[in-house]
This record gives sequence, C-alpha cells and structure tokens, in this order.
Amino acid sequence: MKPFEKITQILYEKYVKEELHRLEELKNPKIVYVTDLVGCSHKYYLRRIYPELTIKFEPSAILGNLVHAGIEALLREKGFEVEVEVSTDVEVNGEKYSVRGRVDALKKDEGLVVEVKTARYAHDIPREHHLNQLKIYLEMLNLENGLIVYIMPDRIHEFQVKRDRVNLESLVKTLVEDTAHPRYEWECGYCVFKKLCPYAVEKSE
Repeated sequence: MKPFEKITQILYEKYVKEELHRLEELKNPKIVYVTDLVGCSHKYYLRRIYPELTIKFEPSAILGNLVHAGIEALLREKGFEVEVEVSTDVEVNGEKYSVRGRVDALKKDEGLVVEVKTARYAHDIPREHHLNQLKIYLEMLNLENGLIVYIMPDRIHEFQVKRDRVNLESLVKTLVEDTAHPRYEWECGYCVFKKLCPYAVEKSE
C-alpha cells in the first residue's frame, strides 16, 4: 500500500465495518429507525430488500462523521452523554415494532437533547425532517428541550426546539403501510434506490 493511501484505508475500513454491522438489522421488518419516520416510506421497504445498496463510501458522509466525532468529543468533556441509543416498542395493526435511534448528545440534568447536522448552506435551515427527528427523540426520552446545531462552511447556527407531542403509532403506521412516498420531492435526488423505485419523482427543469 502506498503511504499516501493509508489514511484513506483507515477511514474506509471504519466506515464500511459500521455499515456492514447494520445489514442484518436493515433487513428486519420489525425494526424501525427514527430516520425512517421522517423520510420516504418506500425507502424503508426497499432497504429491507436491497440493504447492501445503502453502503456508500462518499467523502461527504465521511466528513459528516468526522464533524460529529469532533463535536461529540468536546461535549463529552462538558458532561454530555454522546451516541446515546434510544428505543421503544410501538404496536400497529396487532404487530409490534421496535423504534430505534441514536441521539448525538444528551445532558440529562438539563433535560437537553442535542443533534448535530452538517449543511452546505443556511437558506433552508432548520430543515423540517431534522426538526421532526429531534421532536421524536424528545418524545421517546420524555424530555422538553432540544437543540439542533448546524455546521456549515461559513457559519455555525443553533436552533432551540421545544417538545411537541408526537404520535409514534401514527408515524409507524404511515411507514409500514407505505403511504408517504416520497415524503419530500427532494428526497428522490439523493436516494440510492431511485432507479428501483416506482414512486421516484424526477426533478423538474
């Protein structure tokens, strides 16, 4: 291996190892991720059939992971718990589903949940699906206060989010019955399943 490829290989091995570890979970129809609940319902269906397509070694994904790791390390020094796994069971149509997620940072004594996001520009932040994701975490943890931190090339922006009551059963029902495809038209442009999806929306010129 050439010396200048060593770091690339380290990044690749870490990223792919984490993704491969999730493959069996991705196939399980009774496991629902919080991110599933704020996106296209048909993506949830397709990723159970073609989970390998979700593995992409993209610089943008690596950059996002590194930003998260750096901020989480700083927050840990300040007493935050980081990478906190959360889960709850929800019953829909007589079937039980495990709703799972991972909070970027949590300060229990302050009742605060922090989500870190990277973005290229600021004109559309806070993004609706990010707000909804954080509100779901607040519901699952029974906490009142959230914070979304956006890291962008030219600025850092924080948004305070208060808890809204979230009907998890309704969200899971929409997902498993596949009635929100897509939830947002822009999703299709970033979706790895676009070429396989009968609901894909072509971007208008």
